[in-house]
Amino acid sequence: MRGCRHVAGKIGVLALQGDVSEHVSAFQNALGSSGEVSLFRDASDINRFDGIALPGGESTTIMRLIQKAGMFRPLQQYEGGIFATCAGMVLLSSEVQDDSLFEPLGVMDMTVKRNAFGRQRESFEADIECRGLDTPFHALFIRAPVVTRVGYGTEVLASLPQGYVAIRHDLHMAFSFHPELGGDLRFHRLFLERLGL
Repeated sequence: MRGCRHVAGKIGVLALQGDVSEHVSAFQNALGSSGEVSLFRDASDINRFDGIALPGGESTTIMRLIQKAGMFRPLQQYEGGIFATCAGMVLLSSEVQDDSLFEPLGVMDMTVKRNAFGRQRESFEADIECRGLDTPFHALFIRAPVVTRVGYGTEVLASLPQGYVAIRHDLHMAFSFHPELGGDLRFHRLFLERLGL
């Protein structure tokens, strides 16, 4: 965790593509009046935040926009926590299965398989058992990836037969599904707790 931390938590949501507004709403509700959630599109903004969210969307498009905005290295070097969903999970990975041309950020030591459940029409919902939660989490999977390999020190929070769907390492959390949808904020609160917010 960074040495200089704000009394009120500040969360930034990458606003290049994807379900940005849903992440803003979820984190604002999880923080309550004690925190602030802002959009960011510029590399110079990244270190203003205690934590950042990488929304779902189209991973190749988002990565191209990250590179165009000069955010690739700043995101790799960011010392706060990153909350990544769906495409965000692909971005954080160290390797994308069956796609040697895609260069992920390598923030979390894991191999990700994109569209592991099929295309848009194969989207589904499921109640999944998750480590750290006392009751199942109702998860929404939309063109979801899965993690097929994790490295040392990476904690698996939930899995399905196709692979791991919720991962935590240090301050970072990554999800195949969309915890920002559906109103269950338990993962957001766990993330904020790890940041000391």
